Amino acid sequence: MRRATLIGLIVLGVVLFLFISGLLARALSVGGAEDGAITSLVRDEAQGNPNAIVAAISGCGASAACRARAAENAAALKHGGAVQIAQINPSAGFSLGSTVGTARVAWLVGGSLPRVQCVRVQRAGSVLAGYRIKLLEVSTRIRSSADCPSHY
Repeated sequence: MRRATLIGLIVLGVVLFLFISGLLARALSVGGAEDGAITSLVRDEAQGNPNAIVAAISGCGASAACRARAAENAAALKHGGAVQIAQINPSAGFSLGSTVGTARVAWLVGGSLPRVQCVRVQRAGSVLAGYRIKLLEVSTRIRSSADCPSHY
């Protein structure tokens, strides 16, 4: 009887460890998903594709101001060559729940000087339900030394 109880406790411990490890992996991977969404957005800007920019930003199609900024960014940031991300400062640190914050991205394309922008990001969901990344807004280009403004 004691041996069966011990084996049962060991199995339960292993299952619990795997479950918690899976939840932590899900929570830690949300940063990679945010980086991927931002990288895709700046590639669309470098290609000068305002329609793709509008599609990448949640609710942008319904906002005339957002569509105008997408067109402005597409025209101003268009440049041939491969996009390279120099740095992404994430919108939020480790979180078990939903957050809204501003990410700062510095990127280069071709032989260009760095381009720096701010992106408002929503991380929706939880470790149990999973996370969804929504890009809510993107700024125009800012100075390389500037912090992200509170409104843009």
